[in-house]
Amino acid sequence: MAAPLDLDQLRSFLAVVDTGSFTRAAEDVFKTQSAVSMQIRRLEERLGKDLFERNGRNVRLTDEGSRLLNYARRMMALSQETLTAFDEEHISGHVRIGLPDDYAERFLPEIMGRFVRSNPRVELQIACETTSSLVEHVEKGHLDVALVCPSKTHAWSEIVRREPLHFVTSASHSVHLEEVVPLAIGRADCVWRKQGVDALRRVGRQHRILFTSWSATIVTSAVLAGLAVSVLPECALRPGMRVLTEADGFPRLKDAEVAVMRGKNSDTPVISALVEHIRESLRNLVPPTEEKPTARALPETRMIRSQRLRPGMSVAGW
Repeated sequence: MAAPLDLDQLRSFLAVVDTGSFTRAAEDVFKTQSAVSMQIRRLEERLGKDLFERNGRNVRLTDEGSRLLNYARRMMALSQETLTAFDEEHISGHVRIGLPDDYAERFLPEIMGRFVRSNPRVELQIACETTSSLVEHVEKGHLDVALVCPSKTHAWSEIVRREPLHFVTSASHSVHLEEVVPLAIGRADCVWRKQGVDALRRVGRQHRILFTSWSATIVTSAVLAGLAVSVLPECALRPGMRVLTEADGFPRLKDAEVAVMRGKNSDTPVISALVEHIRESLRNLVPPTEEKPTARALPETRMIRSQRLRPGMSVAGW
């Protein structure tokens, strides 16, 4: 029977990936740089594969390193969950979290899965509303944490994810070819609505608002039915949708941002733990369509940018 992998080596491997440097990884795991290098070398020998390409101070994951990454994160998470399950003094209590429903469908399973397994004694109270309502609830103390579209009016939120914002249409219909483009978008205070409408005005593309709703289900249903074009972030794309590009007469949009907001008096261990789980979950979440991994430069920051879809690509599924 083959010997199991060393969790301490995997921990150092993840530290190198997350920091982009053997030196900073050593600081994170409280080891010397030579000790981290030795652990990575032994891990590579154990697997019989090179995990990093080294070029001076630059470090890149190989294809095999990219394959290991997901397994390593899962193994470390399971290790932490096991320890938590036997920790009688682990944090407990309840947290009130809010997020828009389009975020809930894409982000909530990952956030809930990670957090509940690691903190089984914590009760989550979840609300799905618009960003403006969520901001108001946080400011009034009705919610502890919220995922929102950031804006200048609530600058004390922390951006935890960026991803492309697209004009989208049905892959099976041609509503986007109409002279006056019908739109299905959010309410007047929706950040994505403002960006989309302003962009169409700048290029002189005629349009009319056909459906307005804060519900992602209603907006996406209008798109999939071939009734309207919408403005959606990559996380909200669905099978049967097609991304519209400049070749279709639709301008490029600025990236969508996801921010986490916490109440001003919510500095407790349980809330801090949830916020950290949100950061980790959204950092590791892959876009709906992901190409085969290739050798890539490691990020300098802890927040990884979502991969872009190729122009005109239809979403085949998650």
